[in-house]
Amino acid sequence: MILSRRSVILSSLGVAAAGAIPNFAYAAATTPKRLVFIIQRGAADGLAIVAPTGDPAFASARRALADETAGGTKLDGMFTLHPALAATGGLYAGRQAHFAHAVATAYRDRSHFDGQNMLEGGGSRPYGRDDGWVGRLLTLLPPAERDALAIAPAVPLALRGTLQVGTYAPSRLPQADSDLIARLSGLYADDPLLHPLWDSAVKTQELAGDIGGNNGRNGADLGKLAASLMLPADGARVMMVETGGWDTHSGQRGRIAAQLRGLDQLVGALQTGLGPVWTDTLVIVATEFGRTVEVNGTGGTDHGTASTAMLLGGGLAQGGMVSADWPGLATAARFDGRDLRPTRSLESVIAGAVAHHYALDPKQVMTTLYPDA
Repeated sequence: MILSRRSVILSSLGVAAAGAIPNFAYAAATTPKRLVFIIQRGAADGLAIVAPTGDPAFASARRALADETAGGTKLDGMFTLHPALAATGGLYAGRQAHFAHAVATAYRDRSHFDGQNMLEGGGSRPYGRDDGWVGRLLTLLPPAERDALAIAPAVPLALRGTLQVGTYAPSRLPQADSDLIARLSGLYADDPLLHPLWDSAVKTQELAGDIGGNNGRNGADLGKLAASLMLPADGARVMMVETGGWDTHSGQRGRIAAQLRGLDQLVGALQTGLGPVWTDTLVIVATEFGRTVEVNGTGGTDHGTASTAMLLGGGLAQGGMVSADWPGLATAARFDGRDLRPTRSLESVIAGAVAHHYALDPKQVMTTLYPDA
């Protein structure tokens, strides 16, 4: 990928063009709509986010983690929302939240980086594409609605494609630190031994980042920033927000509560900041895969398969509901005897939501976003 920079209203805003896909000549009406894709890097535990408290096997399988849903919003007779998602529960009550459970991409192994590549690229195998589903979506939108931005230090795979997109990377660290990382990355780029080690270390550090710090205020600050970049008349219309820290191998109970509190405040600040245009905004929250049904010996959960995706916004077609072809948590019902079994593709959930949001043909959207399916 070649990254270039130009002057814009905000400093540190970069643009990049990457990938190579054909231009699609689909018609779409000019729309004021906005789209936000929040990625949960690290494999967020869908069984904790939207807990199947009505499943007879849930309490015994989750043991010490089962009661963390106490005080959470009862979504229906089966599911309970984690109590840290208080504002999101309010959106659900207002028919502005939809939770799709037991969903997964086509990926069935348990590598973070391979799984994230599948989630973002939308291909049929890891590293099978060098463009992403959001980047391909942009080709379906009118030119005036293609302004896309990632709050990230570099253009994520999901946004790559034939069209130019931007990045905005605020840093709490001195600029020299990020410059040093970039220089070291360049130094090691052609070293067959050190490059993969350095690349892995950088990616692992990114996974460790979280939005739950400062009692969720980190998430709130991120939401305010995202809204400030999308609200202006010449602001971004499509945005990707990266969040890390979802890998809860140990001590999950306190850690995931903090993460979800940060996510809740991120969404709340985004809604408040966007004000009246929230009605025309779709927020998609998704992770690369879920976590095991059983708790491990350190009070955490290991890499799993199916998880939960969130659809949020003021104009949802089916707000205020949980959609799930629930497979059950009994051992015999699990995937590989250990994971929540996926019963629906995450790709179809995303494509369906996007098609409704932009009033586009669902088949056209599916084949554009996921051409290898």
